[in-house]
Amino acid sequence: MRKIFIFTIATVLLASCGKKGQSVDAVIASGDLGQIRAKKDELSTKSQEILSQIKLLDTEISKLDKNKKIPLITTINANSSEFIHYLELQGNVQTKKNVLVYPEVPGQLVSVFVKEGQKVAKGQSLARIDDAGMSNQLAQLEANAALAKTTYERQKRLWEQKIGSEIQFLQAKTNFEAQTNAVTNLRKNIAKYTIRAPFAGIVDDVIKEQGTVVAPGPGAEVFRIVNLGNMYIETDVPETYISSVKKGKAVEVEFPILGKKLDSEVRQAGNFINPANRTFKVEIGVSNKDRSIKPNLTAKLKINDYTNPNAILIPQSIISENSKGEQYVYVVNTKDGKSTAQQVIIKTGKTQGDVIEVIDGIKSGMKIINDGARSVKDSQEVKILQLAKK
Repeated sequence: MRKIFIFTIATVLLASCGKKGQSVDAVIASGDLGQIRAKKDELSTKSQEILSQIKLLDTEISKLDKNKKIPLITTINANSSEFIHYLELQGNVQTKKNVLVYPEVPGQLVSVFVKEGQKVAKGQSLARIDDAGMSNQLAQLEANAALAKTTYERQKRLWEQKIGSEIQFLQAKTNFEAQTNAVTNLRKNIAKYTIRAPFAGIVDDVIKEQGTVVAPGPGAEVFRIVNLGNMYIETDVPETYISSVKKGKAVEVEFPILGKKLDSEVRQAGNFINPANRTFKVEIGVSNKDRSIKPNLTAKLKINDYTNPNAILIPQSIISENSKGEQYVYVVNTKDGKSTAQQVIIKTGKTQGDVIEVIDGIKSGMKIINDGARSVKDSQEVKILQLAKK
């Protein structure tokens, strides 16, 4: 602004003096193109002389002015620390013990032994289907089997005493075995008319009521049983992390709806890349002792995919980029009590929150300009206002 002001004053003063005492207005009024151009050249020459003199004065002022403005900055120390990077994803709670129980045989549901919300043990009877008189048939077969057994045992004793024929003994043995097999098979068939719990859990839903006619197949489910003890979270991980997200990796789990957080780990990492979205499945085990976590609940996941015990971390906000696409920061060099800013090209790694890892260009112990990083220039003298503690 000072230069512009002085230049304006000089121009006005020169304009008041024309060639041979003529003013600019007088030269313009003459209408002589030659005189006007000559006057312009004269004024241009004098203005260049004045600007050169102003520049010399500015240089001398800069040397002599002890109160000149030096950029005020703050610095942070480049110290190594542990850097734990997390991949943030979202997943859904699943359980491998959440099943619909179907009947094995057709018939009328004559008894339902459980209610919704009831805890059941593995193998416990849940309901019974009318066996259409098969129980009576079993009683008759059991009686026949008992008689066949008695006959067989007597024939065996006689045959051991060399009494009777061998064919009689073999017939009795064959009849006994046939009757025994018939009883066993009928008992297995009758057992199918009793619906039992496939595992210990809770009856989440009683779908069919007593008196309903049921049959095997789709739409014939009778109960839903859920076990909340062995829960896990399933999520899709981008294929770029297939080498870093493996079994055993630490995971921070948060359930926003429950206001609950817990630590876990990857219990299984898939070996198949889904071609539709280029992801692979990952399972994270979940402890659910209080049974508050339910299937299909949404969870936020932070999977530890990278750890550097000696990383140099700096704020992302102090990094700039030049025309070549290179990232740089400014560090402070202090010599003979004078501090100057030095531009340093850096290479960065992973980010976490507001900080980023520097993998090349910065060494431990360097002082990096923090506040004022975007207002200084390379080799410019700076004044450290305060040292920020890292």
